[in-house]
Amino acid sequence: MQNSNPNLVVSRVPGTWGSLLVLVGFMLIGMAVGNVLAVMALAIYLGADTESVTALLTQLFADPGKIPNGWNALMIMQGTVHFFSYLLPTLIYWFYIERRTIAQFSTGRAPAAHVWALAFVLVLAFIPVNSKFIEWNAAMDLPDALSGLEKWMRDKEDQLSVMTEFLTSYKSFGQLLIALFVVTLLPALGEEFLFRGVIQTKLHQELRNIHVAIWLAAAIFSAIHFQFYGFLPRMMLGALFGYLYYWTGNLWVPVLAHFVNNGFVLVMMYLHNVGIVEINIEESKSMPFLLILASLVVSAVILGIIRKSSGPDASRNF
Repeated sequence: MQNSNPNLVVSRVPGTWGSLLVLVGFMLIGMAVGNVLAVMALAIYLGADTESVTALLTQLFADPGKIPNGWNALMIMQGTVHFFSYLLPTLIYWFYIERRTIAQFSTGRAPAAHVWALAFVLVLAFIPVNSKFIEWNAAMDLPDALSGLEKWMRDKEDQLSVMTEFLTSYKSFGQLLIALFVVTLLPALGEEFLFRGVIQTKLHQELRNIHVAIWLAAAIFSAIHFQFYGFLPRMMLGALFGYLYYWTGNLWVPVLAHFVNNGFVLVMMYLHNVGIVEINIEESKSMPFLLILASLVVSAVILGIIRKSSGPDASRNF
């Protein structure tokens, strides 16, 4: 088929799977470089040599509260590794393999102002619905034959829970701003550029089915976080971001949605920590059925409005 779309520039690597393989290679190199640079940055920050930092990292992941300046150290580590593992490799791939610009992540006209507002509200409205998926996923029970795997998954989840609790224990507004940059802005950019901008688009071009592409990209997005008891709710969010991207044709809409989703949790934790609100949003309590039902209806209505408002031209290049 002849390509009449000027935005679809021929890749340096023939074929979808070859292109994605190159992208994975960039990510693995970036991950290795990011970890080395993170250790070097921590050595400078903590005033220790590389060998001492390596030992400190082991203790940091096991019990971060016992490390002086452990919160800042974890933020340095997480921010550096994420930038070099996700955002930078994706941009290098996009610029030098696909030969495209940042503007070409978005295929349609800029959405109307109310679409941005609705995307913001949608993420908040979807929270009760997704809480049910969180509850179902947390109750996952593997067969006895896989008890060893289940124990490993539980131990991994407990370790991540300890780190999450430590990272969200801040009471300083400055720490909140740092967390919003490292835990919210960087992932919103890096993960949306990678999973929606590149992977979802390439899968759609190869499979010719946008729904399969969206859900497959969402599953990969969730799996790569290695939080097994959060796989289902994170996949649902990934699919939500994927449909926002497809229907609006603008990558900045799911970037905004991703930022709001992560940022809302961080702000609510800060308000809880300083005693302004009593609700601890991280507590996994079951929400009332009527609230979940209302959340489902409101989310569906908002999605319908966004889809209708965007029109067929927004996704014409997918």
